[in-house]
Amino acid sequence: MTFKRTAIFSLLLGLSPTLFAVDEPIQPIKPVQSINLGQVELGKKLYFDPRLSKSGFISCNSCHNLSMGGTDNLKTSIGHNWQQGPINAPTVLNSSLNLAQFWDGRAADLKAQAGGPIANPGEMAASHTLAIDVLASIPEYVMEFKQVFGTNKITIEEVTQAIAEFEKTLVTPNSRFDQWLLGEKAALTADELTGYKLFKESGCVSCHNGEAVGGNSFQKMGIVEAYSTKSSAEGLSGVTGKDADRFKFKVPTLRNVEMTYPYFHDGEAGTLTEAVDVMGRLQLGRQFSDQENSQIVAFLKTLTGDQPAFQMPILPPSTDKTPVPRPFD
Repeated sequence: MTFKRTAIFSLLLGLSPTLFAVDEPIQPIKPVQSINLGQVELGKKLYFDPRLSKSGFISCNSCHNLSMGGTDNLKTSIGHNWQQGPINAPTVLNSSLNLAQFWDGRAADLKAQAGGPIANPGEMAASHTLAIDVLASIPEYVMEFKQVFGTNKITIEEVTQAIAEFEKTLVTPNSRFDQWLLGEKAALTADELTGYKLFKESGCVSCHNGEAVGGNSFQKMGIVEAYSTKSSAEGLSGVTGKDADRFKFKVPTLRNVEMTYPYFHDGEAGTLTEAVDVMGRLQLGRQFSDQENSQIVAFLKTLTGDQPAFQMPILPPSTDKTPVPRPFD
């Protein structure tokens, strides 16, 4: 970030640009910029609507709960017919800052990601056709899609566009660490500052940097030591087909990380203390002392920002016409 851009941002927030920590590898989360409010409101309804699933019981919010840091706090999520998923649900908060979506990066953006779980047989398990038929049977949705997109026919492209636009609003600015970056030096304690210094000097910032403190690269899990896991997930190689990409996963954001337990793609680390220990040994070749670990954890907890605040949407009532049949396995 250039000083000029930093100065403008600081002035917009009412802070002196000279106070901004311009040389830090982590930048403050910016508030939501340009959004389509009509699409956001429609996307909010769709995000919380379980009728997009085959069973009529699972919504986007089931696995990416906005009251739980955008996750479900399970090792791996539970999907259609109580199936246990193969991978930990990443947070949806600040996901607009990711270079790609999913642990393996198979979706280029939020719109591409939004359609995946709807049709995945282990998640929401509805075909796109079934989901669209259900929405088209609800008059209020038909009317709202027409108002927002100007079309008489609902398509999956419009559904995923609306959900993605809503998810763009799910940023979490104003963490205590952001306040410190913006000049409020009393925002962090001595232990938290020491933890940040350790975080930088140990090399954590080589992967966890930028606004999201991660999410902008793929890295192998287990560089110095091999990572032992029961998960069948192979990471980026499933997308690229390259053996060199086996066990490379998208580096997760550390924003709001105290809320998004358990950790790693397989959910094997139940606490931040455990996650810091494993990352130190496997990725950095460093054994943190108990005090160092505690200080790094203290720093990580300062990355919790303002959580999304809005009224829960009132979902359109189902039509009194013959409902679309839901075939169960």
